[in-house]
Amino acid sequence: MFHALYTAASGMTAQQLNLDNIANNLANSSTSGFQKRRLQFTDLLYQSDVMPGAAATQQTTVAAGLQIGLGTRPGNTEIVQTQGDLSSTGNPLDFAIQGPGFFQILLPNGQTGYTRAGSFQTDNQGQLVTANGNPLQPAITIPPDATNVTVGSDGTVSVTQPGQTQATQVGVLQLAMFANPGGLNAVGNNIYLATTASGDPVIGAPGGSDGLGTVQQGMLEQANVNVVDEFVQMILAQRSYESNSRVVKASDEMLQQLNQLAQ
Repeated sequence: MFHALYTAASGMTAQQLNLDNIANNLANSSTSGFQKRRLQFTDLLYQSDVMPGAAATQQTTVAAGLQIGLGTRPGNTEIVQTQGDLSSTGNPLDFAIQGPGFFQILLPNGQTGYTRAGSFQTDNQGQLVTANGNPLQPAITIPPDATNVTVGSDGTVSVTQPGQTQATQVGVLQLAMFANPGGLNAVGNNIYLATTASGDPVIGAPGGSDGLGTVQQGMLEQANVNVVDEFVQMILAQRSYESNSRVVKASDEMLQQLNQLAQ
């Protein structure tokens, strides 16, 4: 009974964290480039009263044993690497990645961040930057008198200027991909950082032989959050929490009966 209290409490704690994760997914359902997370659980240690395979007699062994689990705990939050829907914005500086890959962003501390959110602007130097002013890498500068900006699916950025009949190439977008994108460290503002778990980035041109996705101009990738699925997961988390709370109540009632017998 004492184990039941702590075991059920571990389930309640795990479902609280599960609900926190669901809340974050729902809160970012309108965040461009957001990739939802799914909480994974692992079971805790087992109390082994009889080990499986233990000797029953000199000639026989125990087939199944007697083991009682001691609860659960959150193991990790898995980043779901599915493509979000692409929506047309009409803004020539909005880019979406169709397929795997991340845009590279130079952060204020000198680190390189990675993002799927492709909403860019130009700063006072004409350089493409994020909404927070962090420049795209490699740097691409749009001339202030450019009348038209065109980005090909291979990342080629061209502009048309007054008096010119042909477009001029001003840069090439490069994307990065990882052997294990689930190992990236999310630091907010749609930015991920590379870790030893993610591996080093493989950098290349969009649509190249490295398997990187293509760039779609005038579009943004929406969050890959399915609101209906998240509501279903929320109901399941509530029911699981409720079930564990009933185990706590049942254990408490049994302990109360024991106390009454001792009186």
